[in-house]
Amino acid sequence: MLNKPLTLLNGTEVAKVHELALSTKISALSTKPHLVIIQVGNNGASAKYIEYKKRFALRVGAIVTHTQYEDNITEDELVKNIKTYSNDKSVNGIIVQLPLPKTIRPWIILDAIDPKKDVDGLTSFNLRHVYENNEILLPATTKGIFTLLSHYNISLDGKNVVVVGRSSLVGKPTALASINRNATVTICHSHTKDLASITETADILIVAVGHPDLIKEEYIKEGAVIVDVGISVGDDNKVTGDVMASSISEKADALSPVPGGVGPMTIVSLFENLLQAYDLQNRK
Repeated sequence: MLNKPLTLLNGTEVAKVHELALSTKISALSTKPHLVIIQVGNNGASAKYIEYKKRFALRVGAIVTHTQYEDNITEDELVKNIKTYSNDKSVNGIIVQLPLPKTIRPWIILDAIDPKKDVDGLTSFNLRHVYENNEILLPATTKGIFTLLSHYNISLDGKNVVVVGRSSLVGKPTALASINRNATVTICHSHTKDLASITETADILIVAVGHPDLIKEEYIKEGAVIVDVGISVGDDNKVTGDVMASSISEKADALSPVPGGVGPMTIVSLFENLLQAYDLQNRK
């Protein structure tokens, strides 16, 4: 029997569809959604991600204000500045580009954002609503994963979902939101013993650790759907995911590639959240 060909979950193409819809909706608005991006320090990767967001905003007609601070700014100063934007009615969304310097506690800074303007979905208010299965603004990467799966008619309902990685940005909120979608969820991390024995039980395997080629053929179940969120950049500037795609291509049913999978979906999801925040703030 011939193996079913691997379906590539093409985030680049799916994002284009959502980008067009966003552009159409924003073009019909009398005032344009306004996103403020807060950056602390000069992290090269952060600068690159911010540039992607600014270009996307330009394409869909949103307004972006990029505010950069020196890495010696105090928590109190940063909180004060973020609260100023939170109280500004012309601002609809605020994100703090992570990571922050080690001298600054992220949760203190994130919770200075008005939850209605928290388009990254990372304030304790919005994460609590994920916890309570009453989602308002879902973290952008998590939302991007689910939008990508939905486009390919892949349901989480009743599935065994294994999430490798327990970060507050991706792993934990994705696991919680998967439970909200009626999946049975297992979270694995650096202290998990015999990782392969757990990942091979997954109908849907979501990997977000930044460990190049961690997941190979022996780690997956026949017919599994693999969502690769990990990104590593080698000395040759080659971008690599957490999954060895060549190894699993004849065993998995579907795979999100790196690059071109979850990454584009995260950016489009951020701006979908911005439009949702705009609507929440302008609701009569």
